[in-house]
Amino acid sequence: MDLRLSDTLAVVTGASRGIGLAAARALLAEGATVVGVARTPTDESRALEDAAGAAGSGSFRFRPADLSSPDAIAQLRDELAALSGGTIGVLVNNVGSAPPRPGGFASITDDDWLRTYELNALAAVRVTRALLDLIPDGGAVVNVVSENAILADPLVMDYSAAKAALLSFTKSLSKELGPRGIRVNSISPGPVATALWLGAGGVAETVSAAGGGTPEEVRHGAEQAMVTGRFTTPEEVGALVAMLASPVLGNLTGSDVVIDGGMRPTM
Repeated sequence: MDLRLSDTLAVVTGASRGIGLAAARALLAEGATVVGVARTPTDESRALEDAAGAAGSGSFRFRPADLSSPDAIAQLRDELAALSGGTIGVLVNNVGSAPPRPGGFASITDDDWLRTYELNALAAVRVTRALLDLIPDGGAVVNVVSENAILADPLVMDYSAAKAALLSFTKSLSKELGPRGIRVNSISPGPVATALWLGAGGVAETVSAAGGGTPEEVRHGAEQAMVTGRFTTPEEVGALVAMLASPVLGNLTGSDVVIDGGMRPTM
């Protein structure tokens, strides 16, 4: 299926690894030109930039920016306006972080709450506000939320609250921008096989260090919570991003698409 994204400029935040990198690759495969934004590049994002313009794909440019900083977002907006000629067809707000809190609620400081909220909710709000006048009628915004927005978890209490705010923001914004044909949707992944969960200092390692057992046992416990018995892959989430960005789904807005291996027990 042609997703009709050729010659579309897409901006993807948190694009140096994991879901953001997979989303950038999926959009590139559909012929989009992608600007990936993150604090620092990785070997994977450098390789993607080096391969820009490969046959059958769009081009990729990496822009370093700390999206917890309003000044950095303002600078990014100016750079993108100059680069795009004033038009961004797709915005993917993916940047985020989910620090585990094995010490419980009392261990989460005000600074922890503020940092988590700033990166997981306010970054998307600020980036969207900064770029909104560059998104034409018929454009698309895709926010990467989390299953934890609904299945709140004390292990990631501040993250769950921030993602719930992002989910609400998505729905509200979809109602405001719908008359312009700008679609605003979100994706709520469950556990995804990325460094955030399975890498050094990730959820599995942190939880095992706090409560005994091994990271492999923590991973196995998470897998048992999903009826598919496995983690979602970043590529599966990236494919969903491309679908929601596509004008093929022109009347889909204000929706949250859950990809969690059947973990959510409700309809």
